[in-house]
Order: sequence, then C-alpha cells, then structure tokens
Amino acid sequence: MTGGSGGVAAEALGLLAGRGETVAVAESLTGGLLAAELTAVPGASRSFRGSVTAYATELKREVLGVDGALLDARGAVDPGVARQMAQGVRRVLGADWGVATTGVAGPTPQDGQPVGTVHVAVAGPSGAATGAALHLAGDRAGIRGQTVEAAVKLLLRELIASSRAQDTEQHGGI
Repeated sequence: MTGGSGGVAAEALGLLAGRGETVAVAESLTGGLLAAELTAVPGASRSFRGSVTAYATELKREVLGVDGALLDARGAVDPGVARQMAQGVRRVLGADWGVATTGVAGPTPQDGQPVGTVHVAVAGPSGAATGAALHLAGDRAGIRGQTVEAAVKLLLRELIASSRAQDTEQHGGI
C-alpha cells in the first residue's frame, strides 16, 4: 500500500458498502496504483466495480468520453479533464462514484505542466464532479503515491459530505 492511505481506503469502501454503492476509477499517471490501493482492502469486491487506466491521451477521449476540444486546448493535465474522467468512468463501468487521476509524475514536464502538477477528481451519483489541484514534490514514485493518497482522501471527503447532505434532507434540516 502507499504510505498511509490504506485505512482511508478501508473507511471509504466501508461507507460505500454500507450504503450499497459502488466506485470505479480512471487513472492516468497512477497507472493502476489507485485500483490496487482499493482492492488491497479485504471485502473491496462489495463496492469496487473496476478501473480504466487511460494513460494515452486518446483513450481519455475514446474510452472515457473526455471532450476532444478540451484535450486539444488544455492537454491531459487539466482539472476539467480529471472531472470528465471521473464522470466517464462512472458511466462506462456503471458505478455510483467515479475517481480520476491525471498529472505529471516525471521525470520531464508534460503538456507544458511541471513535474508534480496533478489533478484528482470525484464524481458522485448526481453526476457532478469535484476536483483538487495538487503541486507535489518528490520523485516519480513519491508523486504517484501521494496522488493515490489524495484521491482516496477526496473520495472519503465526498462520501462524508454526501452522507451529511442526505441526513439533512431526511431530517428536515436538523
């Protein structure tokens, strides 16, 4: 597991299982590490649907449905691309939640973006996506590990926020 996100992954998967919901991931720079982090949790199969590793830019468009004009204008390392990847993997794999990673792990810049520029995003059942821009330091492995940790934490944060919103709706704003 990547330094310390295992407990967070277990917590997120526990919330999903308790709610009868599922998650799928779309990965670029993490190349399957996020899926590995989630599936390392015992019982992950109750909630984890699968993953798409769309490392090549054209796969982001062709498989996940990321807007080609956005990719042409901004490149793959972009917050809008991350959000569309999360939305796309939800749709393609039939999950309630989608999580996505895109960025530059190094050793060289990509799409005019420096090493350590990373975007993670989570799309929930409503289809809306939330993202986070990260500026990470370290070597390639460190950046990839930090990205997995950030993505799992963002998923957990969104799951908790969604639970609070549901509780408020069910209890008349109390």
